[in-house]
Amino acid sequence: MAKNKNQAAQETDAIPAKKPRKTVAGPIRDKERTKRRLIATVGKVLQKYTYAGLTITNIAKESGLNPKLIYLYFGNLDGLIEAYILEKDFWAGKLRSHISDLAENPKPITAEDTNDLFQLHFDSFRKDKSLQRVIHWEMGVKNKLLRKIADERENVSKGPLELIAHQFEGSDVDIQATLAIVLGGIYYLTLHAKNNGSTVSGIDINEDEGRQRIERTMQRLIFRDFEDAKKKKTPQGKK
Repeated sequence: MAKNKNQAAQETDAIPAKKPRKTVAGPIRDKERTKRRLIATVGKVLQKYTYAGLTITNIAKESGLNPKLIYLYFGNLDGLIEAYILEKDFWAGKLRSHISDLAENPKPITAEDTNDLFQLHFDSFRKDKSLQRVIHWEMGVKNKLLRKIADERENVSKGPLELIAHQFEGSDVDIQATLAIVLGGIYYLTLHAKNNGSTVSGIDINEDEGRQRIERTMQRLIFRDFEDAKKKKTPQGKK
């Protein structure tokens, strides 16, 4: 039997209306996407123009975004550059959580731990062209922002380095000086090799054989200091 119009209308009314789909917080998601895009663009501009080209105009042009967004989300150009460098920096960015764990859970840091830390830094820095540009920038330009970031890097690494140095108390071994030389060597060797392909003392770290020689020597220096500290403990209070 055919349904009359009233019955059809009642059945239609009885069907529950579909609930509108919940929308993800679009503005929040869009904001984070935009911030990520601007931060990533700093790296592109840095590689394309070097640090002299880090301007509002170049970043806006490269990202395709309104330059006003830089001020809205980062305060100014320095705020954006700082966000980028802290994200890329090995000590203040990439390794920050690991270093914080070491500082918050004090325990003896072994020669193996120390060597692993600096070998990881060598590998990370050697592969990251943008971070190489940043360190080169820091070395060649007196800049308040870069000094602030360098100080931040030092503060982050201070805890673990003090834990390492604590094990050398009572010895005449200056492990922090050794690690400063290792770190300086990482920067100098890498910048030479990656910027102009030159060798240092006849060693080319662009080649596996040269890189492995440096890695082995870094390990030997670190392990030697830990061994020497055990052998050369001095009486308490004497140097």
